[in-house]
Amino acid sequence: MLAMIRGAAVYLGTDQDLELAGGPGHSASRGFGRAPTSRVLPRHDAAADAATFGTAMLGQARDAVTHLDWVPDLGVAIGSRSWWRGLATCTALCAATIMLAPGFTPLTGNVPAPLAGAERDEARALGIAPLGQGASTGRRMAANDLVAPLAQAPERPSIELSATLGQGDAFDRVLIRAGVGRRDAEDAAALVAQTVDLRDIAPGTRIALTLGRRADRRVARPLDTLQVRARFDLALSLNRVGNTLAMTRKPIAVDRTPLRIQGLVGSSLYRSARAAGAPAKVVEAYIKAVATRLSIGRDVTAADGFDLIVARERAATGETRIGDLLFAGIDQGRRKLQLVRFGSTTNDDNRSDEDSEGRGGWFDANGQTERRAVSGMPVSGRITSSFGLRMHPLLGFMRMHKGLDIGAPYGAPIHAMSDGVVAFAGRTGGYGNFVKLAHGGGMASGYGHMSRIAVSSGTRVRQGQVIGYVGSTGISTGPHLHWEVWKNGAAVNPRAMSFASAATLSGSALRAFKTRVAQLLAVRVGG
Repeated sequence: MLAMIRGAAVYLGTDQDLELAGGPGHSASRGFGRAPTSRVLPRHDAAADAATFGTAMLGQARDAVTHLDWVPDLGVAIGSRSWWRGLATCTALCAATIMLAPGFTPLTGNVPAPLAGAERDEARALGIAPLGQGASTGRRMAANDLVAPLAQAPERPSIELSATLGQGDAFDRVLIRAGVGRRDAEDAAALVAQTVDLRDIAPGTRIALTLGRRADRRVARPLDTLQVRARFDLALSLNRVGNTLAMTRKPIAVDRTPLRIQGLVGSSLYRSARAAGAPAKVVEAYIKAVATRLSIGRDVTAADGFDLIVARERAATGETRIGDLLFAGIDQGRRKLQLVRFGSTTNDDNRSDEDSEGRGGWFDANGQTERRAVSGMPVSGRITSSFGLRMHPLLGFMRMHKGLDIGAPYGAPIHAMSDGVVAFAGRTGGYGNFVKLAHGGGMASGYGHMSRIAVSSGTRVRQGQVIGYVGSTGISTGPHLHWEVWKNGAAVNPRAMSFASAATLSGSALRAFKTRVAQLLAVRVGG
């Protein structure tokens, strides 16, 4: 009703409206020449007014309820009207939930009788329970009437083992340590020795064994089978036939085509060769071979090409074995250096390759070889006294110094500057422990004041071989090497002498060498 009154007041708020409605001042507001008129307001029904008022109030109430927050955050504005309203809502919901809950009625069922005795033990063994409560789950099974006690556990019918041959180990001893009976081990070693020398089997070779059933625990199991890779191209298998062992040979096809690698030197010859796929030891041997003819740092440039061929064996079973360097070449455009290893090899680390005539190593394509000193001096150190007249540090007078004194740490290795024969090895006068080498062609060299001698008189030494160690024996003021060189019996300055040696192949050796060179040069790159 109030809304309707406010609407009428707004409608009658202007002079024109008041005039038309017959309000005060309508005469003044009437237009000139118009006759006065009178209006009668419409009559309103009280019932209609009440219905309209109720509808308006209901709409306002609905709007108020719609915009009211019934579930405010009870953690914010504690104590405010909105907080109390939220608490009342929460309380009402909880009360409604409790009143509408259906409740729980316990279900009745049969309770099994408690277990006792063996049944209880078996159930505990199979049940899952904490160990703290005495459970034995997974640890043992309770015995029942079907279980018969055993005096001892049965053995497996066969056992497969693996043994590895060590450095300097005997073949039969390896088998005995693996559990093979002594008789079977000796029989197996004898059978393998019929095919290959047992000393030629490489250390680290794996031996696969199968031991069979034995009748008594007090005896060793019999050897049923044995498999071993006796050589790179041969596998042996031993099998028990009745009471004896029978051996079967299994040859393995091997491709022995050498591996050839080429590339540019670049910033580093070593790194470039390694990046091309050459093993580290092969690259080291290649650099040493080339260094006998060229200076790696001065003569070899980044634009030069390297060419190397290495022995390689590829077995049909998939294994690959890399051998020695066979060919070393450098292509410098204007010239080519081609060196070929020719001659039989030796396992002595202090020796180079040597053929039946005492000549071997790296030959050029024309069959000529040349060895140069590995370094300018036989030991790494500094010169403390030069060749010529000097004041002797101990005797105190001028005396001819017939060699060079090289200061070096005690025990440093001393190397032979060239191939030769040990003419003397022992203690002599003021030189202390002394070694004299005869190199041929009237050349000889001596090495004094050694702490220990590594060669004996009459033996042949190769260039770079260790012949002794630095010391301070004899008339000496400290650890150093006295190095002396003679030419036709006269002492000469060692720094003025060249220790290069040369040899040339001829006859059948030269023809075999030419054939070898042609075979190597025919190898394809990467093949």
